[in-house]
Amino acid sequence: MRHKNFTLILLLLLTTLLLIGCSPEAPDNSADKEAIVALEAKVAEQLTQIESLELDKTAVELENTTLKLQIESLTSTEASSTTLIGAALEVAQSLADQDMAVFSSYVHATQGVRFTPYGYVNPAVDLSYPSTAFATLLTDPTTYTWGAFDGSGDPIIYTFADYFDNFIYDEDYVNPDMIGLNTTIGTGNSLINLSTIYPTASFVEFHFTGFDPQYGGIDWSSLILVFENVAGDWKLVGVIHNQWTI
Repeated sequence: MRHKNFTLILLLLLTTLLLIGCSPEAPDNSADKEAIVALEAKVAEQLTQIESLELDKTAVELENTTLKLQIESLTSTEASSTTLIGAALEVAQSLADQDMAVFSSYVHATQGVRFTPYGYVNPAVDLSYPSTAFATLLTDPTTYTWGAFDGSGDPIIYTFADYFDNFIYDEDYVNPDMIGLNTTIGTGNSLINLSTIYPTASFVEFHFTGFDPQYGGIDWSSLILVFENVAGDWKLVGVIHNQWTI
């Protein structure tokens, strides 16, 4: 609207100049010359303002384009993170429901999924299973050695169901105190080597800050779900239980 006003003013001023300069009856005196000079100055001022507005418009358009690109980038990042968290929540819910069909659908097709009882991942000891194993694991009476108990060092010899109750879904992880996305929340004496063992993976940590106030928070507990991105799908490669260790 402002551009239209300036254009109209410019046309009027130019018309006035033409009428004054071209009229045969216009007296040739200093007053008329001063008026013409003043009008010319006014025209120049209006042109400068118009150019300034055009520059301002270009700057605003450039700023809007930059902001749109930033928004698209943030939206893309958020979508990716939301997909990862969504996958983690579905896996956690499948564990809460003991729905091994849903759980196995997330297991990596070639790597399988590795189970780690404490924060330190040990591929030489930690047990891994393919997706096809989970149809019968919860009812399998076979005992396996899952590692060693913290403190005593005694072997963890459990059926899958016993390990599940003690080192997978030992707390209500679908309703945690905190959720960490690619961020380790629970820390203690145990070395966390997740990024070394899973260098290209992403992870979600479901964390409880503690249960009994008398322990001052050292009774915290975490379930960490580790995923690899496979052609846009998040596939589970690791299930890490973590807690304070001696």
